Amino acid sequence: MGLTGRPRTIPEEVARQVAARPGATAIVEGADRLDYRQLAAESDAVAARLVAAGVRPGERVGVLLPRSAELIVVLLGVLKAGAAYAGLDPKWPAARLGSVLDQLQPAAVVARQPTVPAGAPRLPPSGPAPAGVRLPRVRPDDPATVFFTSGTTGVPKGVLSPHAATTRLFGDGGLAGFVPGAVVPQVAPSSWDAFSLEVWGALCAGGTVAVFGDDHFMPFDLAELTRQHGVTCAWLTASLFNLFVDTQPGCFEGLRQLYIGGERLSVPHVARFRQRHPRIRLFNGYGPVESCVFVSVHEIGPADLGPGGVPVGTAVPGTELFVLDGDRLCEPGEIGEIVAAGSGLALGYLGDPQLTERKFPTRVIRDRRLRVYRTGDRGCVDGRGVLHFRGRSDRQVKVRGHRIELAEIERAAGAALPIEQCAVVPVPDATGAVDRLVLAFTDGTPAGPLPAARVAELRQLLAARLPDYAVPGGYCRVASFPTTANGKLDREALRRLVTG
Repeated sequence: MGLTGRPRTIPEEVARQVAARPGATAIVEGADRLDYRQLAAESDAVAARLVAAGVRPGERVGVLLPRSAELIVVLLGVLKAGAAYAGLDPKWPAARLGSVLDQLQPAAVVARQPTVPAGAPRLPPSGPAPAGVRLPRVRPDDPATVFFTSGTTGVPKGVLSPHAATTRLFGDGGLAGFVPGAVVPQVAPSSWDAFSLEVWGALCAGGTVAVFGDDHFMPFDLAELTRQHGVTCAWLTASLFNLFVDTQPGCFEGLRQLYIGGERLSVPHVARFRQRHPRIRLFNGYGPVESCVFVSVHEIGPADLGPGGVPVGTAVPGTELFVLDGDRLCEPGEIGEIVAAGSGLALGYLGDPQLTERKFPTRVIRDRRLRVYRTGDRGCVDGRGVLHFRGRSDRQVKVRGHRIELAEIERAAGAALPIEQCAVVPVPDATGAVDRLVLAFTDGTPAGPLPAARVAELRQLLAARLPDYAVPGGYCRVASFPTTANGKLDREALRRLVTG
């Protein structure tokens, strides 16, 4: 799918809404409301202060503020100053904050704390705007955001994303639900790309951001935000979605669209949601942070609830998707690596040109030279051109000499067993080699040890679908799956849980 219209910057998109609906509510936080005219004026003041302090186009600014309307105003001001912002969580440990700032090398840090572990000047988030400051021109391919992801090494990794990577998702032909008058809860950390979906998705479309100030977003919080502010469109990770469906399935009442994803979806949870809320449009959103928020979206229908799992869909605007075996384009149904191209791609990784070159190579695809992002995900395209996720290439393990794809076991377990969610946990021996596999699962009953007859039954059901060496040797029923701060499955915490 190609670009829909000319790429724009985030400030340009917001300015269009300021001109169209200056008195409409842009941000609501508790009883406080900020309209588009106020948002424009306050962010202009922030931008002028940054430029007067010496911040130049293309530089980076750290913003160390809690989730709030003030945070959003400051971030828009950073973008208007021509800089890229990096959202920093005030609750991060000092060591992580220091590591992130070392990578970021910010021109300034906006924070309330009197001391910040960086050599850059600190600016308070508010103050008088200096007169006579001229703001720079900003272009769609200029850096806009720095997202930090832990990566495979656990060391924070900075992903530098341009304006067009965000704005391609919204406007004419963009994501359903992000329209004038939409109300979107702001729940994600500012360092995560889902923050862009919640904040810039609403503001670029003429909607309202409903700020949730607490750290833990629960089902009753969604219900209360919807009651108070009329939430229409929201995003939840798959793990949170499952929790909400399990504990308070009525909390979604009032929504018109719900996006879920970040991990493989649980078909039983999706089925229960659709039965309870047939009028809410439910979308599976798929994409790595290296191609801001989503590369594909799929509206989930009854035909998607079979044993094959829910598809991840078709490309969003400004994005092309391919499945490759090396440099060869895979045929429909053939599994290969998912790669993305288009205006959503990040500019690269901060301070790591080798990794940037390796993950963002140029490939000749259908006689075109394209810069692509290698996701490391495996998938296939069906005969209708719809993409299906088939696991991570780096989730392959060797057990007694056999190479095993953990996602294949999880897919088989989901289809064969009377369970809701599952995840395969590789358990290492004293040498660090994988010694055995444990299938952790939920089935709607209390956690606890399984009788030997139940274990034998599960093994027999899986043995009918998997080779003997891929059948897990251990089974652990858990009450729920542990999640990270971003709401994704915490695989290390799950490993500790199942191994005791």
